[in-house]
Amino acid sequence: MQIPSPIEEFQFNNHKFKVKRDDLIDPFISGNKWRKLNYQLAEATRLKKNHIVTFGGAFSNHLLATAAAGAKFKFKTTAIVRGEKVDNEILFFCALFGMNLIFVDRTTYKDKENLFEKLFSEDPSAYFIDEGGAGALGQQGCEDIIHEINLPISNVFCAAGTGTTAIGILKTLQSKYPESILHIIPVLKNLKLETQILNSIPDAKNYIIHEDYHFGGYAKTTPQLLNFIKKFTSTTGLIIDPIYTGKMFFAMFNLIEEQKVKYDENFVAIHTGGALGSLGMRNKFDF
Repeated sequence: MQIPSPIEEFQFNNHKFKVKRDDLIDPFISGNKWRKLNYQLAEATRLKKNHIVTFGGAFSNHLLATAAAGAKFKFKTTAIVRGEKVDNEILFFCALFGMNLIFVDRTTYKDKENLFEKLFSEDPSAYFIDEGGAGALGQQGCEDIIHEINLPISNVFCAAGTGTTAIGILKTLQSKYPESILHIIPVLKNLKLETQILNSIPDAKNYIIHEDYHFGGYAKTTPQLLNFIKKFTSTTGLIIDPIYTGKMFFAMFNLIEEQKVKYDENFVAIHTGGALGSLGMRNKFDF
């Protein structure tokens, strides 16, 4: 595994910027998925639990990362998958890594902790990890992202799904780079991230939540976003996805072009991985 992940410089639309390449940590346990699993797997080991039970959708990069980490670090893994039984590339890899897949209807899926208790209360080796790796230990892992950076930073951009990554980044950024601004791009509607941030960091400052770049909601997209992704990837060689990083990079350059942020060459974008998640949306691209 490539830790710390490298920082590389790119240029797009005549603007230079830096990217924290967490997507290069591991081919399957990549990006913020590893960050959010790291301390949770350590805690499972401390508690002498060797069966990781987690949750996600059928194209979840978190499920894939957990399956791969389980195989690598000798954990049994089970995924509770939201929705009807399907067969796709992500779940194929999960199964190949030895993960047991349990499909449940969307209503049952909502109460994850109750579902975990119902299915695994008699398994003393089972360890609960929430969807996406969310939680305090997940946040702790994401704090390490900024710890690994030792160069000037003016603005940091990151995508937000559960908010775990953004909160972890903000905690370290405030102490290490107190003058820097964190730009958070929610990829779904009504994330209520402000409340989450203030609950975790009561004195939070120097962050902006840009709520207008979800393109309709989680896993929703538009031709404008897809065309941006095609141009960006073919120009930079950096693969981004329509669910998370594509929306983040679109927002970053849109904000620069509209002069809503003061641009300089110390912009840093956090690439949180997830390229394989694009497979679920490949038919939306027009080539």
